[in-house]
Amino acid sequence: MALVAPPLSLYVHMPWCVKKCPYCDFNSHGLRDAPPPYADYIDVLLADLDADLRDFGAALHGRAIVSVFFGGGTPSLFAPELVDRFLDGARARLPFADNAEITLETNPGTVEHGRFDGYLAAGVNRLSFGIQSFDDDKLRRLGRIHSAAEAEAAVKSAQDAGYTNLNLDLMYALPEQTLDGALADVARAVALAPTHLSHYQLTLEPNTAFAANPPPLPDDDHAWAMQEACEVALAVAGYGQYEISAYARPGRRCTHNLNYWQFGDYLGIGAGAHGKVSDAATGQVYRRWKAKLPRSYLEAGGGPGRIGGGGTVDAAELPFEYMLNALRLIDGVPMGDFAARTGLDPQRLEAPLQDARRRGWLTDDAARLQTTAQGQRFLNDVIGLFLD
Repeated sequence: MALVAPPLSLYVHMPWCVKKCPYCDFNSHGLRDAPPPYADYIDVLLADLDADLRDFGAALHGRAIVSVFFGGGTPSLFAPELVDRFLDGARARLPFADNAEITLETNPGTVEHGRFDGYLAAGVNRLSFGIQSFDDDKLRRLGRIHSAAEAEAAVKSAQDAGYTNLNLDLMYALPEQTLDGALADVARAVALAPTHLSHYQLTLEPNTAFAANPPPLPDDDHAWAMQEACEVALAVAGYGQYEISAYARPGRRCTHNLNYWQFGDYLGIGAGAHGKVSDAATGQVYRRWKAKLPRSYLEAGGGPGRIGGGGTVDAAELPFEYMLNALRLIDGVPMGDFAARTGLDPQRLEAPLQDARRRGWLTDDAARLQTTAQGQRFLNDVIGLFLD
């Protein structure tokens, strides 16, 4: 089987935030007394990109960037002119698709009035707001620094600046949250008419403040009831579910995240960023991640010290890695995509596929990898069948 080079995205990690939330396990670092070296960081990002382009060489030749995602941390702490400088530099180094989706994550608590038009002018054509809830008590318990009113004002400000493609992040199963509370959050989000909603369950991740001191969360049955009820409410409002936690208006699915879930490629630059590159010539899939601490990453200056680790993905691990992403999609993926993305013979999946179908977790369509409703509920168990 021949591996085919998939679409290519660019992930840019901006590691600073005003204050780290107690549930957050991302590589984010709260602001201290001295402001971060924002301008220097842009320079090092471009040096990092240069080095990755040299390292991966022919595997990237002629491949256009279909999406860029500025994640964090809180990327909107970076002024629009700095984001503009980075995007100009990236375009000078790599071809961008004509319709490339360029997303910037932002939090309502860090937005300054009038900045959204600057990001739009810089080429950012999609914003993702980390709102999480419209209940002020829940926001306080989550450690968020914005209020519900500030969240609504920020979204409206972005729309007034000319943004027509907006995502809102919402959580459910929050501390002592009721079903009515979860539905109320969805209703207030829908009232703002975003094009996309990410709706995901609050979970206690290791090495977070919440893991060390857990708040009272709804049990699994109540959390599942919230998920089901909110799915219905979003469907009625015109948002189609296309991934376990993603809902979109027609034509507004997130290109960047779809590329992850379809096992596409992405360069990851910035402190702690992860990347994946497929080399069609050698049939190899490579993963790489960068030094996690911003200081270490900055000191490396684009040199070898910027690399935190990585290497070739072993063929025995590829089926699990592929399923970890693809089976999150509600419509699934064509069976032929497995061979194209991994270079492996689909026959090696036969035993776990039969097991999953016997349990009622996958549909009986041999031409498509697609979970049933039951499979979506027990997704971790489904994916576990493909562990080597």
